[in-house]
Amino acid sequence: MRNLLFTLVAVVLLATACGPDERATVQGAAAVRPLSETSGVAAESEQAHAPSRGAPQVDEPHATLAVTNATVCGFDEDLEPDRIEVAQIPGDGRENTVSALDFPDDASFGEPLVDLNRILSGGPPPDGIPPIDAPVFQTANTVDWIHCTEPVLALSVDGETRAYPVQIMTWHELVNDTFGGVPVAVSYCPLCNSALAYRRDLGDRIVTFGTSGRLFNSSLAMYDRETESMWTHFNGTAVVGTLVGTELELLPMQTLSWRSFLQANPEALVLTRETGHERSYGQNPYSGYDDVTTSPFLFDGENDPRLPAKERIVGIRRGDDSAAIVPESLASAGVLATGVDGELLSVWHLPGTATALEERAIADGRDVGAVGVYLPMADGQALSFMSSNESAGDGGNFVDEETGSTWNIQGLAVGGPLEGHQLERVEHLDTFWFALAAFEPDTRVINP
Repeated sequence: MRNLLFTLVAVVLLATACGPDERATVQGAAAVRPLSETSGVAAESEQAHAPSRGAPQVDEPHATLAVTNATVCGFDEDLEPDRIEVAQIPGDGRENTVSALDFPDDASFGEPLVDLNRILSGGPPPDGIPPIDAPVFQTANTVDWIHCTEPVLALSVDGETRAYPVQIMTWHELVNDTFGGVPVAVSYCPLCNSALAYRRDLGDRIVTFGTSGRLFNSSLAMYDRETESMWTHFNGTAVVGTLVGTELELLPMQTLSWRSFLQANPEALVLTRETGHERSYGQNPYSGYDDVTTSPFLFDGENDPRLPAKERIVGIRRGDDSAAIVPESLASAGVLATGVDGELLSVWHLPGTATALEERAIADGRDVGAVGVYLPMADGQALSFMSSNESAGDGGNFVDEETGSTWNIQGLAVGGPLEGHQLERVEHLDTFWFALAAFEPDTRVINP
């Protein structure tokens, strides 16, 4: 019954919405032909179209929502909030190619990598869930609007780390950003509970990404604005269109609590609510979705019976190997040493991060913890790790047995002989089982 309600909410909102296709107006995108007037959805409508796809209830988009179980943490009251704009590397602009959004079966394309009949409409039109193309940031220690346990996405490129609060990402799903000379895309899919980052440079092309409004395996399908090819968010591959078969370079990204991020990165940049759109940031539009007893929205595949479809797992994909670790089991151990693709990895779990997909207020979500995956090597020395039983004020929640150095959840040594050393991050996914099993059917399940 609950799954039927998810679907009815999406259908009703889609049927009542109207407005232009945002591809013609979105910042940084070249104008392309609009969809018919009857098919569009205005991204600035008072209804929040992204949430309509899977929410059992639709809240007022600007409603004030009390947070009952969390506190704002860590900001310096002596510092004024700042506003920082980052110089962006734009895409190359719309090329003279056939759009896979409008004509996915065009004969000029190479063979599609997926069954086109399984790319399903999630409700909104292209960019009806508006990506962020001109991100505005502020310094972490001036932020007074994120609760301690709220999840943020932490991305480090060329030594710089930034945070993208999930309370913003859940309404926009994509941020086109730039770190120095590296153009990146940060993506978050609420329906499959996954966050990934990629480089936007494709050899002789630089692209920007938009939301297609479509799903594959109940996962975000993106499109690049330069060729309007469609890409799977989950593995960063163009599956239909001019660029079919092209793969993006994945960048390791981590979901962790705001408290952990702020403690380790007080002067890092944090994406702000200044997005150019009015949304109920801090509110979960997919209230009740993180329920292991329910089915994924618009998932048309067969679920692998080894785990429930919406079991939370940590997915690690390296080379030809793929592994899934159940965080609830990992939590009791704290640290797990495991091999993936013949390489020893160290997997860590730290309590204190709320799920963004359970309660109406994101900060009220149950504690699902944060995970880090690393190559256990520093300063030319192989290391073995264990959880620290001490509540270290410097955030040193893990300790290596060889030197006694303490490490935070982001893999940085914060005390001891190896202080200042950063472990090499391993790209991983905090996601639902059905999604990893659908994209990587040969995945091994590791249940510590």
